[in-house]
Parts: sequence; structure tokens; C-alpha cells
Amino acid sequence: MCLAVPATIISINADRTALVDILGVQKTVAIDLVPSVQADDYVLVHAGFAIEVISEADALATIELFLEFPELAEGI
Repeated sequence: MCLAVPATIISINADRTALVDILGVQKTVAIDLVPSVQADDYVLVHAGFAIEVISEADALATIELFLEFPELAEGI
């Protein structure tokens, strides 16, 4: 089973990576698969890649689900 987590794009770098926020943790991910992404967009991140731009409502709903299981959120 694969798991993608919602993240907020903080900034986009010249090398087609972006700094994202995932539940308060900042990581750098590749954005080659979502060429139209912009700062403040929400994306799904899997294996170091932003794989899809999603709505804020979907991102927040998914985050709420993660927070219902704190033992899962610890590993993100």
C-alpha cells in the first residue's frame, strides 16, 4: 500500500524542487510531476515527489484524519 501525505508548498527552487510543510515538518521534494504548482498550493507527496495538486479542503480533511491517529502522524 502506498501513502501520500498532503503538504503546503512554501517556496519553489530553480532546480524544480520545492520546500514543503508537512504537519509542521519542512522537507524538500521534487515537483517535476506537477509543473503548474505555485507557492501556497497544496500537493500530495509520495516518496519525495509532489504527485498531485489538491484543494485546500481535501488537504485539510486528510490532515484531520491523520491527526485522529497520532501514532501515524509521528512518522511523517
